[in-house]
Amino acid sequence: MIVQIPGFSMKPLVSAAVALLLAACSTQLPSPVSGRDPGDPSAPVPSARPASVTAGTADYRPVEPKPWLEQNKGVTSKPMGGM
Repeated sequence: MIVQIPGFSMKPLVSAAVALLLAACSTQLPSPVSGRDPGDPSAPVPSARPASVTAGTADYRPVEPKPWLEQNKGVTSKPMGGM
């Protein structure tokens, strides 16, 4: 059973579908980029400067431990005076 809606026609939908299919088969549009074409192999390119991968890193090599007495004195609280 086909339901018909009053005032509704399939002609605009069919014509829009046909127009969409024909537009998909059209030629490629010009590139939307301004300036030179990035795909141009003769385009001038600025030279790349290599950056050091170790610039700004800290040295974490093993070192000899400090004497434990000096370490303890550095973290203990100061004795309070007056007692």
